[in-house]
Amino acid sequence: MDAPAATQALKTFFSCPRFAVAGASSDPAKFGNKIFSWYLTHSLPATPLNPRAATISALNSTHATLASPAALPAPADTALSVVTPPKATLALLREAQAAGVRAVWLQPGTWDEAVERFVLEGEGDDKKEPFAAALFGHRWGGGGHEGWCVLVDGEEGLRAAGREWEGRKGRI
Repeated sequence: MDAPAATQALKTFFSCPRFAVAGASSDPAKFGNKIFSWYLTHSLPATPLNPRAATISALNSTHATLASPAALPAPADTALSVVTPPKATLALLREAQAAGVRAVWLQPGTWDEAVERFVLEGEGDDKKEPFAAALFGHRWGGGGHEGWCVLVDGEEGLRAAGREWEGRKGRI
């Protein structure tokens, strides 16, 4: 992705009024917790998705989870960060697309060739990119050594969307 296209993808993702983290976890050592906590730290309205837990803990608070993108109250207004194993990611993305999610961010280690094909081409007879914005992988850029990552590139995305963050004050 060239620089203008990357900036547009970041802008589209962070222009969404809501966010969700698929694979959110209570374990502070796991990226599902780190990514969800990043959204909270940046005062962004984020919903944890975890089909195996009714709640998760992050930043010393308990947060109710939803089981899937289909359960989101406003999926078309929600940007989805994915922190699931590649084996689960494709089904998750199909559900997100069917629910109307328009922007996704696949964190490092969450995709394989099948996921990449789906994100770039869609499926079925009417193939088209299923999302207005999709950030992932090495060839897409990003500042992390494994490509795009909210923890590394998120603040750049906030700036691209005009949502400046004032450090630990928690204002955007």
